[in-house]
Amino acid sequence: MSTQSPARKVTITTLQKMKRDGERFAMMTAYDYCQSVTANKAGVEVMLVGDSLGMVIQGHDSSLPVTVEDIAYHVRCVRRGNSRGMIMADMPFMSYFNEVTTLENAAVLMREGAHMVKLEGAAWLGKSTKLLARHGIPVCAHMGLTPQSVNHLGGYRVQGRDPEQAEKIIAEAKQLQDHGACVILLECVPTELGKAVTDALDIPVIGIGAGPHTDGQVLVWHDLLGLYPGKPAKFVKNFLEGNPRGILGAVSDYVQAVKDGSFPAPEHCYD
Repeated sequence: MSTQSPARKVTITTLQKMKRDGERFAMMTAYDYCQSVTANKAGVEVMLVGDSLGMVIQGHDSSLPVTVEDIAYHVRCVRRGNSRGMIMADMPFMSYFNEVTTLENAAVLMREGAHMVKLEGAAWLGKSTKLLARHGIPVCAHMGLTPQSVNHLGGYRVQGRDPEQAEKIIAEAKQLQDHGACVILLECVPTELGKAVTDALDIPVIGIGAGPHTDGQVLVWHDLLGLYPGKPAKFVKNFLEGNPRGILGAVSDYVQAVKDGSFPAPEHCYD
């Protein structure tokens, strides 16, 4: 298990330094007090209160029904179990469609205990990103496969395989960095594109199905423990299966695998 000291809190500065030093960090979704405590004990740097709760907690077939109130409730739960980690909160579907709404909803989540908010999109997020940054609210921009846009994308499809699309993702990630984004989360893109985006940016890049070269990795709690029914995505690994140390051991092994570069392995990546 991780022997990392719980004394020093993880901040944006921590993640920036880890990127500069070439040290990978682990992120995991968390929705309640016990998951938060476990994540802290295992050495997880960032906990994401994700709108994935719509599927894994509420039983919907997508994240679209999740509300700001849902996210705020789970942020409060995670905050109570947190001793050192950074808490990132999703801005759910249609919660950032204009300036007033964006600021009001982000402020709600920050007051409840979030340290950063996450928005899905691309270059069009620039105005919102700049607005939030100007008001002291750190932003993670979620690019690549964006689940809130699943109906527009035509399903959960790998993004950036076309060279023109790949170049566009790189260019738009740079634009979002220039507009004040502190972190980029890149989902379901080819390994080479994950590396290209990471190399092109000064800010940390977190991957999920984006290959082994990103600065951090994220998995959903229910996926890394093999709890969610149905066929898992290609980028998922069950760290609990066959693990004699139980849930804490599984999460600790996930953190270690991220840090030593053994996860994601080639079988978890896209060409």
